[in-house]
Amino acid sequence: MKYLGIDYGTKRTGVAASDTGGSMAFPRRTIVMTTRDRFFAELLAVAEEERAEAYVVGLPLLHDGTDTLTTRQVRNFVERLKRRTPLPVYLMEEFLSSYEAEDDLRDAGLSGKALEAVVDQQAAVRILQSFLNQPESRRTPA
Repeated sequence: MKYLGIDYGTKRTGVAASDTGGSMAFPRRTIVMTTRDRFFAELLAVAEEERAEAYVVGLPLLHDGTDTLTTRQVRNFVERLKRRTPLPVYLMEEFLSSYEAEDDLRDAGLSGKALEAVVDQQAAVRILQSFLNQPESRRTPA
């Protein structure tokens, strides 16, 4: 199964895609928020281009498992996405994926604008790869 991973943000959203076997995640695109309609049109177009069969959205929680403002924003995004697509949407709990993605990219020699251009995609890769590494029995749709 092919998945589309999403690191949702109110300004920028990173998108990653899995291989067709659903075992490896790859960075695909950063979508900049302009209007909600444009955002969803671009996101759905990426899913169609990639021939995705499901979405995986990172759910940022505090270490004790409680919600934050960002968590609520992601949950609202997921509800809007579910109204726009017949594909299943999964949530993947995440902690500090953007910070870890920055570390990955700095280790790869990126900095400044080059890092900023792809950090959201790398965060989406981390979210999606974590999901793919889980046993299927632990994957439940949102």
